[in-house]
Amino acid sequence: MPQHYPFTAVVGSDDMTLALLLTTVSPEIGGVLVRGEKGTAKSTAVRALAAVLPPIDVVAGDRFSSDPADPSPLSPDAPFAADAGVETRPVRLVELPVGATEDRLLGSLHLEKALSAGVAEYEPGLLARAHRGILYVDEVNLLHDHLVDLLLDAAAMGRANVERDGVSVVHAARFVLVGTMNPEEGELRPQLLDRFGLTVEVAAPREPALRTEVVRRRLAFDADPAAFAERYDASEATLRERIAAAQVLVTEVALGDGALAKIAEVCAAFDVDGLRADIVTARTAIAHAAWHGRRHVLREDIRAAALLALPHRRRRNPFDAPGIDEELLDRILGDDEPDPEPPRQPDQPDQPGPEDQPGPEDRPTEDSPDSPGDTPPPSTDGPSSTEAPSSETPHATDAAPDGPDSLDDAEASEPTTPTPGSAEVTTVGAGAPYRPRLLRVAGTGEGEAGRRSRAITSNGRRIGSTPGTGAGGIDLPGTVRAAAPHQHGRGRRSGALVLRPSDLRGAVREGRESNLVLFCVDASGSMAARKRMQQVKTAILSLLMDAYQRRDKVGLVTFRALDAELVLPPTGSVEAAARRLEDLPAGGRTPLAEGLLVAADVLRRERIRDPRRRPLLVLVTDGRATAGADPVARSRQVAAWLADQGIETVVVDCEAGPFRLGLAARLAVELRATHLPVEEVSAEALAGVARAATGPTTRPTERGVA
Repeated sequence: MPQHYPFTAVVGSDDMTLALLLTTVSPEIGGVLVRGEKGTAKSTAVRALAAVLPPIDVVAGDRFSSDPADPSPLSPDAPFAADAGVETRPVRLVELPVGATEDRLLGSLHLEKALSAGVAEYEPGLLARAHRGILYVDEVNLLHDHLVDLLLDAAAMGRANVERDGVSVVHAARFVLVGTMNPEEGELRPQLLDRFGLTVEVAAPREPALRTEVVRRRLAFDADPAAFAERYDASEATLRERIAAAQVLVTEVALGDGALAKIAEVCAAFDVDGLRADIVTARTAIAHAAWHGRRHVLREDIRAAALLALPHRRRRNPFDAPGIDEELLDRILGDDEPDPEPPRQPDQPDQPGPEDQPGPEDRPTEDSPDSPGDTPPPSTDGPSSTEAPSSETPHATDAAPDGPDSLDDAEASEPTTPTPGSAEVTTVGAGAPYRPRLLRVAGTGEGEAGRRSRAITSNGRRIGSTPGTGAGGIDLPGTVRAAAPHQHGRGRRSGALVLRPSDLRGAVREGRESNLVLFCVDASGSMAARKRMQQVKTAILSLLMDAYQRRDKVGLVTFRALDAELVLPPTGSVEAAARRLEDLPAGGRTPLAEGLLVAADVLRRERIRDPRRRPLLVLVTDGRATAGADPVARSRQVAAWLADQGIETVVVDCEAGPFRLGLAARLAVELRATHLPVEEVSAEALAGVARAATGPTTRPTERGVA
């Protein structure tokens, strides 16, 4: 077994270690999501956590790790004999790979026994193996949404319900769920983010001395892992004892009415949705009190809990940065301790007894331990936060209507509009995003499951079967049909069907896939009119929001002056794309051909890297080409070449004003692309255009738009 880095040797990540320890004290908190850049010890800390947890007793031979002290274990292997043995073993760390299937997570029919012996037996999955342990998902943001839903449901309920392949099983699944992710590789949807009890933002330390210590320890561990770990044996044992004591004490911690009211006041002040935030904050405050050896919840416990449980629940859309205003939090909490009186029972009189008064152990002491081992202790007020207070609408820098409006008259009256080809550079923010028209790639793909284009995926409606097994699961009717003609030759006269491995058929399912949406944006002087650029950025921001919800990868190419630039390489993080878009300047000439060439090169490289993911090129331009020698002819030549590559393209036409040249529409013809005026990007605006139309509308092609 490989030697893991000691948990108490991790430095510079106090918030993360505190959150992980609190969830081990009280798994009902609902798990921890650790967000941070590359190389911040996220995975190292999680893998080291299992080694400091106290060992557990399990029923010998039970596949579901039942507790021998549990009078009614929720295990399919129960009931157990009165003399069933007891085993003591370390807590398991179970890792869920990003490519895992639903069968691997939940368990399913034991296929070998079903085919060879005709026995319908349940084969446990990873949720069963993780019971009373840690379930770790690295890069949880890349895990399919429905698997994240299953994980979070099990973590919240403490059990797994399996109804599949003729199997109906309920088993205990009480575990500490830990997910790590790099936001640059894509975000979790807010609905899923809310299901994690706590969220921690980690970053590399900026202090040279602390960075030096991190590197020194890592080099020492790599040189001799066993000797390095031995140096921390004492601190690991001390931490293990403290965790065990807190796990016992947490059931005795009293949450007074005053503390409960203060938690509700904090959650209401930060305008979080629903009541999950209140429940998680209360559980975390109780765990924090137990971690510090107290039997009553104090102000510092509520503060620490709020800093861990609330920041990710304040986001209103995917582009809002997580964070919390600590000054506001301190004003709400005040300077006084909440009433430490335990909550009253409905059938008890309101008469506090002497045992309800706080004792010496309820007051924080200067020498009480705050952190594991020799890790720099976290603040007694809870996790530190370097997040600046986040605005509720960080991207709405200018007031904007709900949908795009025609700018025919507005641009004519804009006093500061640069002339086409002007070298003046301007930066304009986007307006409020709206629901955009759905853009799709034509045909049927085989990419990763998503919500945009039609594809053969692991989930969806069954449309056929194929020999062997596949991602779509077993096709039982197809398997029976394949075996039926051979029954006489196999000697079957009556009874169960005689099956062979060659009879096995996998289901072919049709669902939706995610795509690569590459934006190629004209940022030249002809686009630099303030209202026009705001309209364009708002349309792109709306399409980015749509890409986020459909689990697409996105990229951003811009062209202006004399060249084109890949501003954002293809990534799963639409937040990064939104940030690049917000700061996008406009001005200069229009190198349209260069922009198309850079976009083509990006798509070529992505096709090599991920050949199953089909691209959608969104070209945002007014169709002008003014940079370089013979710019119009070169742009038409490149467009024709792109069309021959079979790249699905949508031209978002940004031309406005009373007199239009129709250059973008002609470019769409060359690209064999869909032509979409910017004012029709909005689904509501498009519906209004359709209702008002008195005759058929001519488009170069309607391929790829729904």
